[in-house]
Amino acid sequence: MSPPIRCITLALSVCGLVASARGQDKPPVAPVAPVGCAAAADNYFEDEVWAKVGVRSCLTCHRKGGDAEDSAFVLHDPRKVDGAARDAAMRHNRGAFAKMAAAKEKDKARILLKVVGDLDHGGNDVLKPDSAAYRTLAEFVRRVNGPAAKTPEVAVDPKAPPFFDGAVMIDNRRLLRRVTLSLAGRLPTEAELSSVNKLGLAVLPAILDAVMKEEAFYDRVREGFNDVFLTLGVDGNPDQSVLSYEHFEKTRQWYAKHDLSHIKDEAERKKAGYKLADDYRKALLAEPMKLVEYIVRNDRPFTEVVTADYAMVSPYTARGYGVFDEVKGKFKNPDDPFEFVPVRLKALTSRNKAENQESATGFYPHAGLLGTFQYLARYPTTETNRNRLRVRMYYQHFLGVDVLELAARVSDAAAATAKFPVPTMQAAECVVCHKTIDPVAGLYQDFWRFADQGVFGKRKGGWFKDMFGPGFEGEDLPPGERWRALQWLGERTARDPRFAVAMTEHAYYVLTGRKVLLPPKDLEDPLYAARLRAYREQRKAVESIAARFAKTGFNMKGVFKDWVASDFYRIDGVATALKDPCRRAELDDAGLVRMLSPEQIERKVAAVFGEKWGRLQGEMGMLYGGIDSKEVTERATDPSGAMGAIQRIMSNDVACKTVARDFARPAAERTLFRGIEPSVVPGASADGDKAIRAAIVYLHERVLGRYDAADSAEVDRTFKLFAGIVADAKAQKGIEKREAYACRQGGAVPDDPHYTIRAWRGVVTYLLRRSEFLYE
Repeated sequence: MSPPIRCITLALSVCGLVASARGQDKPPVAPVAPVGCAAAADNYFEDEVWAKVGVRSCLTCHRKGGDAEDSAFVLHDPRKVDGAARDAAMRHNRGAFAKMAAAKEKDKARILLKVVGDLDHGGNDVLKPDSAAYRTLAEFVRRVNGPAAKTPEVAVDPKAPPFFDGAVMIDNRRLLRRVTLSLAGRLPTEAELSSVNKLGLAVLPAILDAVMKEEAFYDRVREGFNDVFLTLGVDGNPDQSVLSYEHFEKTRQWYAKHDLSHIKDEAERKKAGYKLADDYRKALLAEPMKLVEYIVRNDRPFTEVVTADYAMVSPYTARGYGVFDEVKGKFKNPDDPFEFVPVRLKALTSRNKAENQESATGFYPHAGLLGTFQYLARYPTTETNRNRLRVRMYYQHFLGVDVLELAARVSDAAAATAKFPVPTMQAAECVVCHKTIDPVAGLYQDFWRFADQGVFGKRKGGWFKDMFGPGFEGEDLPPGERWRALQWLGERTARDPRFAVAMTEHAYYVLTGRKVLLPPKDLEDPLYAARLRAYREQRKAVESIAARFAKTGFNMKGVFKDWVASDFYRIDGVATALKDPCRRAELDDAGLVRMLSPEQIERKVAAVFGEKWGRLQGEMGMLYGGIDSKEVTERATDPSGAMGAIQRIMSNDVACKTVARDFARPAAERTLFRGIEPSVVPGASADGDKAIRAAIVYLHERVLGRYDAADSAEVDRTFKLFAGIVADAKAQKGIEKREAYACRQGGAVPDDPHYTIRAWRGVVTYLLRRSEFLYE
């Protein structure tokens, strides 16, 4: 790779203020909001200076381990701590800024001259003189150097309402339905509904405890966390890309020699062989999320996603690793490809003894997901990438940090390459990020294998010398720990306060399908203060839940319970319609208003009608916004024309299969139509119409989760649809007296002389197309 390209690839921008100053601190002052919105009720430094300048343009360099760590202006990162330590970090930062603001150069504040490049500054010009960030910093300088205010300034609107004031919260019954459908793929039981009606939210934790013991919950856990880690997206056949020829030459393709002679028919035997290989590959891909499931199921500390000294294996994958005979006694059914148990694998033995894995214990140095072959294969490296992709995903997955946002801007890569022999270690605009990234990349140095070569192997000639040495956040890896470098990393990750926060954010994503808010970036936005307040309020909830998570032994079930109980989950995003634009901006991302995923639609159909539709898989599932964890890694959130067509097909198909079949059952055994018969015709009698309305009320509750009165406008609308279909059929001559052929299969009632079965089919089709069913 040519030097300019190399620096463009590796370099990220620099920021900072390399200077020292002295001065007197001033008490914090309340914020001044942009026109039109009340600012968040917090001090000026934290809301304005730190949010708009410090964390964006200074912290990357002016911190321990940063390019300007030797300057007199060193900041603390409040994101890495919580509670009192966070407050102390913010006080320290304000003091550092205040001292810098008091320093003068020819009657002008040195800090203002430096940030625009008028004085020597290692970070060059980081702010434009006409930018909102510069004006914010200038206002802070004025406040520090001006006379102390007798009374603190106040926001534009000192009577700003509580954050959720005016928001509509869903009632307890709907909340219970939302939770059981989301976490267990079922409707709430009558006993659960009765408890919530009598005792309110106080009983919800106990209900959740029971829900989170159901098998469907663990299916949801695996699905949700795969949306985060994407380990199902390993490229190629996993028995080759995950298990290397170098280390598993004799065992990875065990299925090819497996004895199937008991199957006499050749075609059936060949079919069984294909299934054997397919199940084996699925089991290999399933191992990482089975680890997550095992941790959650057994109430183990969730830190084990980075510290577990074991892997999950099934009877099939154990054969691939060559350990089946040693561990087969652990399985309840050694022929079940998807029964998983925890196992410690032996250190890897190569065909070339010089390539054997070093291990002080004789075992592979498991480190939760960090060291699984699947995770390493899902995020491979290259000769030029040098493990940096893995580092990026590590920080994103386990610490909630986007390393691409570490620096604020990109500098002149060609100039840096021409000036410095090793830009990533010498050029400030490169060092700012590589001093964080490259040490962690060095921890992965023994996993230096490329596509279809497995993952373990050392680089010939040793690790790169033009990279910062292995370590983490300023701490060097002791040479004696290299054999267990990922375990060393996992131990430090588990102790990092950002880990608890990141896992709390992942749980929010699993529940809502949305990522947590990021700080607003557009300082000129008239709604900036509102968006900042929304971010801060959500951040308070995240940090509060994360703190409880850490204090209670990192039990992930507790995080789910805390989020469910929070106003951010309980708010009705559809019903909360506010006129004030600032309040709308504040509450815009609160609550659940999202299109259900293909998997959720299938589970909801099964919960309501007794069986899945069964067609939202493969290509159809992808068209409906699903992911393959490889090329498509984010679920579609906005509906498309194709999705609308699929919704119509699904509603027609499900109604066709279920309505006539439900009427064929005895009334007491029906799922949908317990209190009505096909002989009841609208308009024939008052009692008949009352029974029809009661049936509609029940359908609204079961299909839509609505609790409508029999005389409500919603029930009127559905009643008119039902009556209109029957009337139209009656007005036409020669209408078939039987249900359509496709809809009377599977024991369904074939005869429909009054056209009521088909009218009820129309009603169910209509309900399945409504947003209450398709969205959450």
